[in-house]
Amino acid sequence: MARRESFVKRRKAMGFSQESLAEAIGVERTTVSRWETGETAPQSFHRPGLCRELKVSVSQLDSLIHCVDGGPQAVPATTVQSASSLPAHDDEMEALELVRRVAASDVGGETLSRLELVFDELARQYPSSTPQDLLVRVRKYSAYVSHLLDARKTLAEHRQLLVLGGWFSLLGATLHIDLNQEHAATARLHTAMTLAKHAGHAEIQAWCFETDAWRVLSAGDYAKAVELSKAAQALAPKGSSVEIQATAQEGRAYARLGQVNETYGAIGRVNALVSPMRFPDHPEHHYQYDPGKSVSYTATTLAWVGDPAAEEYAREVINRLAPSNDISTWPRRVASANIDLALSLVVSDRVDEACDAAQRAILSGRVVPSNRWRALEVVQAVESRKISEASDLREAYEGMQQPEIEAC
Repeated sequence: MARRESFVKRRKAMGFSQESLAEAIGVERTTVSRWETGETAPQSFHRPGLCRELKVSVSQLDSLIHCVDGGPQAVPATTVQSASSLPAHDDEMEALELVRRVAASDVGGETLSRLELVFDELARQYPSSTPQDLLVRVRKYSAYVSHLLDARKTLAEHRQLLVLGGWFSLLGATLHIDLNQEHAATARLHTAMTLAKHAGHAEIQAWCFETDAWRVLSAGDYAKAVELSKAAQALAPKGSSVEIQATAQEGRAYARLGQVNETYGAIGRVNALVSPMRFPDHPEHHYQYDPGKSVSYTATTLAWVGDPAAEEYAREVINRLAPSNDISTWPRRVASANIDLALSLVVSDRVDEACDAAQRAILSGRVVPSNRWRALEVVQAVESRKISEASDLREAYEGMQQPEIEAC
């Protein structure tokens, strides 16, 4: 038959066997065989793949598969057949083929499970790793997830990859914020939000708003930080870590605005949300709120609002997380608590002690760039008291800034 010879000749000329062509297009070998014998014609959704693999145009493909010797007539992609004119088995085969394609995958559950474990590992390393080191690995795995999104996969695997891509992008955005890399942070937050929307994942969307709230708060836009924190709470699953974190972020923004009643109201809501919480298995996980984190946030919030009670909370954090001055487990949280302590001691006019606490934070090497403005506030407050230790504190602060300047 002319049809069989034309199609077979082209397939062989392109170096395909029936099996390899079937694999390239995502069909069974018997489907290719039926096309070649004229038993059936390729469906419209098969034709783009055939054109690509056989390197022909649509019209050339129609010519290859068109029957010219009185055999079964191939149907061009633009032709609509009535149900009665289709071979009886076409509907059944089409349904079976769709099921096969939905189940076909080059990704696999094992790969996805491993990626989930990697993300959890990176999120647990966040409190103790430098953002520069952690960002290297986040970039690598984000790129790998992007690569897998182009692979053949099931619908369920596609959604799972979107979710994983959202988490990795979110963590990357957080690290960029820590490093004061605003444009990169904004881009990654946008990516995380887009992937989360496509996956229908409200929790990641809420974390995007909460993370952006911290970004704008650090930049001094406190009203915007309140707005973003409320948006995060509206999306967050009830009782979730992100709901608590966003509420705490709202309280910190109110403190910077000097809105005292709203500040204490937010602190009260955080305490109400935290009180029934079970202590998590991995409290170091950045996206799992633990009761201890609320103490740290309360210390910061009270210090910003000028409440002397901040001292007690800050000392509780330091004593619990850095026994015997060992800061190896929670270096960043301890450094932040020392800044809170210093600020509260300045408010209490115990400036010498404030200098000591601020020095411990600065010399720990764990005050990330996005938090250095907080250390500067203490330095400036101490300098305004015109004590001799102020020059030493300023020197330590400038020394902390130096590596960043040299790297630019």
